[in-house]
Amino acid sequence: MLDRRHRARLSWLRHSSTHRLPPRLARARSRARHVVASAAVGLAALLVAAGAGAQERPARILDKPNLNGIWQAVGTAHWNLEPHSAEALDEFWQLGAIAAIPAGQGVVEGGEIPYLPEARERRDANRAAWPEADPEAKCFLPGIPRANYMPYPFQIVQGDDDDILFIYEYASANRVVHIESHRDAPIDTWMGVSNGRWEGDTLVVETVGLNGETWLDRAGNFAGAGATVTERFTPIDDSHMRYEATIENPAVFSRPWTIRLVLYRHVEPHAQLFEFRCIPFSERLLYKDVLPPKE
Repeated sequence: MLDRRHRARLSWLRHSSTHRLPPRLARARSRARHVVASAAVGLAALLVAAGAGAQERPARILDKPNLNGIWQAVGTAHWNLEPHSAEALDEFWQLGAIAAIPAGQGVVEGGEIPYLPEARERRDANRAAWPEADPEAKCFLPGIPRANYMPYPFQIVQGDDDDILFIYEYASANRVVHIESHRDAPIDTWMGVSNGRWEGDTLVVETVGLNGETWLDRAGNFAGAGATVTERFTPIDDSHMRYEATIENPAVFSRPWTIRLVLYRHVEPHAQLFEFRCIPFSERLLYKDVLPPKE
């Protein structure tokens, strides 16, 4: 049986997405979430007009491409951004081929992430500690750019006003891309602060204020604190979009580097995001020292 202190702690964790943050940061993140939620309420009314899963929708909103819809990456970037062979996961041998990592040609321009020597050692340590050390397994917010190529869909909500809302199925993550009223990052957070601009038909988004705790994939690749991520969303046609993300951090990489992949819009009738609040799924991993044995 858990004592009263442990029961109270677990009850709080079940209802809080700010666990493992100091109180000051938790309060700041709570305020930031309130701002995002307010923006989401204002933009949610656009969903009907946006026709996220509908077959018919306007090609443009005013003079800009219509990015509204539910999008998803297809491939193995969520396993490893770099080229990789198929691999068995010995820890999960009971699952046989189900748990094997599929091969992938990679999405990194030039094939290899240009780590500095010490940073490569940290990447190797991350990889050796997977899956327990992976923030995805712990249900932490995925960060940018990882949120866009995880094996979960996400929704773009774009209207006539300045801001564009991104809603992610994984962990109910979301972010607002500020188009005209750009924001600074008051503190570092998992999702950072995103400011955008249009370059012709390409939406360019610069994200700063990332806390450096996120990984880029399940292979332990990371960007570190102080990274700047510049994304480019370029429509190819009504249902395909080219996605690029350039990552800069002189403390981790010898030069900026870029990933490129394609995002696919869900065109099936009644396409929608489903709820994936993963905190209950990660409690036993995070708090196995205080949880009773599983019956």
